[in-house]
Amino acid sequence: MAQPYHTPVLLKEVIDGLKIVADGIYVDCTFGGGGHAKAVLDKLSSTGKLVAFDQDDASRKNLPDDPRLLFIQQNFRHIQRFLRLHDIHEVNGILADLGVSSHQFDEAERGFSIRQNASLDMRMDRRQTLTAYEVVATYSEEQLHKIFEQYGEVTNAKTLAKTIVNIRQAGSLRTVEGFRNALREIVKGNPNRYFAQVFQALRIEVNDELGALKEMLQQVPALLKTSGRIAVITFHSLEDRMVKTFFRRGTFHEPETHPFISEERKTSLTPVNKKPILPTEEEVRQNPRARSAKLRIAEKVNDE
Repeated sequence: MAQPYHTPVLLKEVIDGLKIVADGIYVDCTFGGGGHAKAVLDKLSSTGKLVAFDQDDASRKNLPDDPRLLFIQQNFRHIQRFLRLHDIHEVNGILADLGVSSHQFDEAERGFSIRQNASLDMRMDRRQTLTAYEVVATYSEEQLHKIFEQYGEVTNAKTLAKTIVNIRQAGSLRTVEGFRNALREIVKGNPNRYFAQVFQALRIEVNDELGALKEMLQQVPALLKTSGRIAVITFHSLEDRMVKTFFRRGTFHEPETHPFISEERKTSLTPVNKKPILPTEEEVRQNPRARSAKLRIAEKVNDE
């Protein structure tokens, strides 16, 4: 039996959390396999509308034949620009599932998976030129150290960066298998876990995932109607921290704590859930890739 393109994570929780208005306009920032999108469409009336973004051309094959759906093959960092091009200035809800789709992991030639040999690629948008191989082949030792430490929390990030710079002239880093073999000697702990962290760091850099998330979130307050909601599913602590801080403060910077000063910050978003919503044990059993998912929801409050 064919594997599904992507099993949508926290599906019921997302749909319930968005409080969908039947004739509203909604945006799915990460269409992928279309699982979340289908559930939104099921809640919309004939006058409702769903705008779906996805930079990966492979997601086009999952588009339903539905006049209420508008597909835009672009990174969601350009959300406001492309909505305006289609004369949409306000929406009732926005959702973003920030995980790599199962399809992207399972399609060997994309280079996302540590378990399948392919070119070291990792581009979500295959129209761009920067690949994971370009990163390891051209970035300085200092840049690589920073990426592995910050984006992958790799234990020996400094050693890893130094080793890559020392061996990369040999050309052995072009493939997933070559990359793993070349660095086998410096692996700390479980090799699969180690390389999963390394690959996460490279993927985040190649696709500028944190930059895209930041730009998208900054556009949300102006796009949402009053009482409109945004639901974001994250898969690692860097993303979750950004979403949590922005929902609470309207900025990405945590204030310095001062015992005598209470800093108030005005923001038009208010978190719906204080703690992130996590998948149930049953969902994780059925879909192991859901285990690190965290859902946060915020509502647009009246600006006045």
